[in-house]
Amino acid sequence: MHAHVFASPESSFRATPAPNGRPRLSPGRWLARIGRVLCLAGMGAIAQAEERLPIFDAHMHYNVEARSLLSPKQVVELWRKTGIRGVLATSRPNDGTLDLMAQKAPDIQIVPFLRPYRVQPDRHDWFSSSGVAEYVEKELQRGIYRGIGEFHIFGKDADAPYMAKIARLAKERGLWLHAHSDEDAVERILRHAPGVKLIWAHTGMSTPLDKVEQMFEQYPNIVGELSYRGDLEQDGTLNPRWKQLFMKYPNRFVVGTDTWVTPRWGEVENLAAFYRRMLSALPRDVAERVAYRNGMEIFGLQ
Repeated sequence: MHAHVFASPESSFRATPAPNGRPRLSPGRWLARIGRVLCLAGMGAIAQAEERLPIFDAHMHYNVEARSLLSPKQVVELWRKTGIRGVLATSRPNDGTLDLMAQKAPDIQIVPFLRPYRVQPDRHDWFSSSGVAEYVEKELQRGIYRGIGEFHIFGKDADAPYMAKIARLAKERGLWLHAHSDEDAVERILRHAPGVKLIWAHTGMSTPLDKVEQMFEQYPNIVGELSYRGDLEQDGTLNPRWKQLFMKYPNRFVVGTDTWVTPRWGEVENLAAFYRRMLSALPRDVAERVAYRNGMEIFGLQ
């Protein structure tokens, strides 16, 4: 409305009877009532925005390629805009994670994981590389990491001596593992160090959901991360089979953006909106657990 609409003072109008016998509201009172309605509507919009599910991003990479285009400050601003309250940070090399932690954003809690990759080719043979072993040992001396990963390992490669060593080391030191693996490799890892805590990147990505459920029943120390699970959505809403799993294991799933390549950073807001839309099919308490509470509680965050 323009300012001149409010120019006539309420005292210049008299209340006259309406056809139903009730006094008519003067224009000034109508404006006051409209103002109250608009105010309430605005408050409702604010409340709706405040009800937006926060996100704990349990799969983030601030790799060297992204660092050349996005500053740590810009990353933190993006998280803040997107409603991301906590982040499981793994980067190649780990300098990216350290740069993000140095921002000391009070409203965004960063959980650093040690990624055993110095350069991209390390992903193929990190479990048999003496150079990686030296790198990991040196990084662990920082004493800041809450876990090791994300690392890639599949099938029988998970029986490599160094993989077994990493699993046992994690168990001994109370660290998490973050494994991008098929179900075969996950089970091999868990045999090396029974009870070691493991975040299963992409929950296997293409592992059949019956097998996922079987593994969750058998291994209570697995947490499933949901990025790149193409079957999460069905007919525009949450896949009923996934809903069953979330209801059965509400404390065992987390979401992630997996910014593994730089263009993926441009999708962070859309990915957060996708998760919120999928999780809206769940009871609010379960949706909150998957969206952010599980991630926060796993690492003792407020």
